[in-house]
Amino acid sequence: MINEQQRRWRLLLGNTANLTPELSATDMGMDAALAALYNQGDGEEDGMGRSKSKSTRGGLGSSAPKVSRWLGDIRQYFPSSVVRVLQKDAYQRLNLEQMLLEPEMLQAVEPDVHLVSTLISLNHLMPAKTKETARIVVRKVVDELERRLAGRMQQAVSGSLNRASRNRRPKRVQDIDWGRTIRANLQHYLPEHNTIIPQNLIGYGRHRQSLKDIILCVDQSGSMASSVVYASLFAAVLASIKAVSTQLVVFDTAVVDLTPMLDDPVDVLFGTQLGGGTDINKALSYCQGLIRRPEDTIVVLISDLYEGGNNTELLKRTASILGSGVQMISLLALADDGAPCFDARNAAHFTALGSPTFACTPDLFPDLMAAALNKQDISVWAAQQGIVKH
Repeated sequence: MINEQQRRWRLLLGNTANLTPELSATDMGMDAALAALYNQGDGEEDGMGRSKSKSTRGGLGSSAPKVSRWLGDIRQYFPSSVVRVLQKDAYQRLNLEQMLLEPEMLQAVEPDVHLVSTLISLNHLMPAKTKETARIVVRKVVDELERRLAGRMQQAVSGSLNRASRNRRPKRVQDIDWGRTIRANLQHYLPEHNTIIPQNLIGYGRHRQSLKDIILCVDQSGSMASSVVYASLFAAVLASIKAVSTQLVVFDTAVVDLTPMLDDPVDVLFGTQLGGGTDINKALSYCQGLIRRPEDTIVVLISDLYEGGNNTELLKRTASILGSGVQMISLLALADDGAPCFDARNAAHFTALGSPTFACTPDLFPDLMAAALNKQDISVWAAQQGIVKH
């Protein structure tokens, strides 16, 4: 009888000559699914250290029915988190991108952020029928992300704006918010007079169209794919908050303003074009032209900072934006898997110029925006979160 340790080693190493315990029918199915992905060839080892012996050699080849069955198998045998890893490996190892151009394949996959990134990169190759199915898949992922992140973003940003909007120097009696003023002065209660001495007056918030202007400037080169997905979602959420004015700009060597699409993050995603070169200076030049109130503007640049344009001009423009009073934050990634490869020299330059530069996970982004809206020192905030600055 195979024990659990032997079973696990057998599934990890594959059907090697030195370890051949009997497996259950379910385990045999799991082993076949793993072999189809990781055992490609004879007499070699794959990236997991599994022997690619002839007896276990699998492969999905170019057969769509075989891929469809394999996708069904892995969803049967493994939890969703593992399925997503296997799918991602399959895209990279077996070149399954072409398979995703078929609606039948899309209906069998486990939707996740990496799949959305792949679909967006294939957008221009998709026939109309496949694009309809792709939108359904992308919508499912976006809805899931909204359930997880949108509420936190709205709560964090709205709370910050409420605090920022309070007027500490109301000039007229009718401008005083008596409820907040009384709560803020409870320590000054005089029991002998049964009254509160309001040493600190708090007025009602400023009544204008927006308290802050937020510009998200997002690098849509291939390495930033996951960041584009999350940035598009957050931009749509921010656009739903009337107290801020939100603009979304994506770029490679061209610059595209997707602000008119912010009513629907799925439209935003299909408006991007992953891949291509990078001209950060050109993108920041466009964003600089959008700035109307520097002291009340936050620019969030999401890029690995590999500049394909004029790097000297990029640094000059960044200094100019910061010098005008704009709060600028540079995120090397907005993704779950940490900082990608990035230009360390430019990251150091941006930090020295006064733009805090680090990678941020989606779960922390709402708190980051709240800190920025409160005009906190973002470098201090990042240190408190345990984020490594660059």
